[in-house]
Amino acid sequence: MTDVIDKLNWRYATKKFDPAKTVSDEKLEHILEAIRLAPTSSGLQPFEVFVVTNPDLRAKIQAVGWNQGQITESSHLLVFAAWDDITADRVNMMFDLTNEQRGFINEGWEAYRKQLLGIVAARGQQANFDSAARQAYIALGVAMVAAAFEGVDATPMEGFDPAAVDQILSLKERKLRSVVMLPIGYRQPEGDWLVNLKKVRRSRPNLITEIA
Repeated sequence: MTDVIDKLNWRYATKKFDPAKTVSDEKLEHILEAIRLAPTSSGLQPFEVFVVTNPDLRAKIQAVGWNQGQITESSHLLVFAAWDDITADRVNMMFDLTNEQRGFINEGWEAYRKQLLGIVAARGQQANFDSAARQAYIALGVAMVAAAFEGVDATPMEGFDPAAVDQILSLKERKLRSVVMLPIGYRQPEGDWLVNLKKVRRSRPNLITEIA
């Protein structure tokens, strides 16, 4: 546990990346695998992650991302895009995959499939997208912890025009909507106003309430 706390104390929302330093393929794959293994509601994994390295695309995204330098200066830009709807086809795809991977059909699991299909049908597209977006944020958190363990800096970003990013990456055609981005790379202390500042968090008593 001490290692986890040490890593979380080390990480911060990096404001300036060193564009000359590249995250190795091995470290990148560890971070992406952590994302793949992240927990999601009903195991649906209702999102996809785009690893953007193309300079032209990143420049376009920067233009609709408050001109934040991390978008183009980082080693890789991860874009988390949620399903635009949790449809019956998508639910069935994941339940069928589970049955295939486990090699058997569980009666309780199939009963839950029917229940979930009813829930998402009644909930509607916007509520389903909102739910999918929340699951993407779970994976984002896992990605940041994984990056810290790899000694890789990461900056979560909501400061961008999602509709514009969707157009740049042709997400609408894939029935996806961008929700959050994560540039990863290595900090460049010179020019980063946040790098040496004390990490500020609310105290434990002000954040956590124990109910026995």
